[in-house]
Amino acid sequence: MKRAGLFLALLVAACSGGAKQADKPQPPQDLEKAAIERGLIRNPADTDIAGLYARDTDRICIVPDEQLGYRIGAFVDYGDRITCSGSGRASRVGESLHIELGEDGSCSFDAKYDGDKIAFPGALPDGCNRYCARRASYAGLEVVRLSESAAEASAMRDANGRRLCGGG
Repeated sequence: MKRAGLFLALLVAACSGGAKQADKPQPPQDLEKAAIERGLIRNPADTDIAGLYARDTDRICIVPDEQLGYRIGAFVDYGDRITCSGSGRASRVGESLHIELGEDGSCSFDAKYDGDKIAFPGALPDGCNRYCARRASYAGLEVVRLSESAAEASAMRDANGRRLCGGG
């Protein structure tokens, strides 16, 4: 019986790990960083914003432009001609996109960008309403990347057939 007790005591001491536990690398505390390190999600710092983004009938196109940095177009369609359609320019600062629709700067705001998703804020300047018909709004628009192709993005059209990121 004493042997069994001694064996059990040694087994518990061996399992406690002591200093060996401290030698193991500690996992990162930030889950997003851990997912990026393992390749589970894209590192936003390593991605270009150009491409086509969508969710249901909502679309955003972004294409490079030598003079503006990037051209952006955004189209929202709720059906029954309740839509938003506008184009302008975009620039990126870290995980934020600065978007200006139109020429006068009255629809200027920052959206969140995580490498695959763009999320507009829930409240936008009143100047953004001019791009929307009836009770449609860009507020809270959220889309995910469908393509990194600038050619596909420049081909995106709104309900009237207008190319929002390309010529013609």
